[in-house]
Amino acid sequence: MNYNPNIALLLFLGICLILFLVFRPKKGLFFLFRKTYKLNHKIAIEDILKLLYHNQTNNNSLTANAITNSLNYSNSLILDSIKKMMDSDLIRLEGDTIKLTKSGNEYSLRIIRAHRLWEKYLSEKTGFHNKEWHEIAEKKEHELSVDDANKLSTLLGNPKFDPHGDPIPTSTGKMALKKGTSLSNLKVGTTGRIIHIEDKPEIIYKQILAENIHINSVVRIIENNITRVVFHSEGEKFVLAPIVAGNITISVLKKKERNEENITRLVSLKEKETAVIIGLSKECRGENRRRLLDLGFVKGATIQIDLLNPLGDPKAFLIKGTSIALRKNQASKILIKKN
Repeated sequence: MNYNPNIALLLFLGICLILFLVFRPKKGLFFLFRKTYKLNHKIAIEDILKLLYHNQTNNNSLTANAITNSLNYSNSLILDSIKKMMDSDLIRLEGDTIKLTKSGNEYSLRIIRAHRLWEKYLSEKTGFHNKEWHEIAEKKEHELSVDDANKLSTLLGNPKFDPHGDPIPTSTGKMALKKGTSLSNLKVGTTGRIIHIEDKPEIIYKQILAENIHINSVVRIIENNITRVVFHSEGEKFVLAPIVAGNITISVLKKKERNEENITRLVSLKEKETAVIIGLSKECRGENRRRLLDLGFVKGATIQIDLLNPLGDPKAFLIKGTSIALRKNQASKILIKKN
């Protein structure tokens, strides 16, 4: 076999190219794989910490098996992450139960703070739909450093609660208390304000969103039994299964505080009726709120239906001499008092 220096040179250059692509500093496949490996462990560890924190807050205990069943990661990744967490003194074992240490509790609060700040930012500063907030925040929470979280908090005015009514931990881990009663436990005739809507499990949260039930709305219970909870809110009647109503927390109002019971939503306005705008629901945030205000949907403005859509949606409303079309979802966030 004859030796061909050209082929040997090509083989040598090919091997060099492969080694360069694999071991290129910072951008080589080896370094990218190692970075991804570390990132996956970081995300898994932070998700486990959050899971442990929420369960301990509800006095629930978790085993390693329960964690693997609760999170969508491979068993090997979760078990490896648990070992790293023990080595870092983030968790401890009590029998077969896993508990947070002081360091683990502080770390979990940092992640929860980042998540809830992100949801607040998405609700106040962007046009993302409320169905998207949680999923986006689930990803972004792992990217936010402590300094970034503090800057974001300052930008938002250091809010105490996220858009669902959950308290946002401060930089020192303290949280505001907001006491209330589950909607499913209220007696008939009780009037109260929605102060919290639980976003888990997701299937129940999406059902509440589909009903257009808003935080800060005033509700009055008209029926409550083992099969359903019926209440009036902002001129509409709502019927929920008790398990769904259990995800809504109410602050009961005293008689002197019940000054919003005659307020209704713009969607209830009928042809030839006129009304005065009372304001925008606090559920209307960010770009959507600014747009409606710019269009003239401000407190004190007189409004009526200008044109009906044969298909029902959208409708055109006459306000300040201008006809503006709104969909039902938009009109449901405008509060009025009929003349």
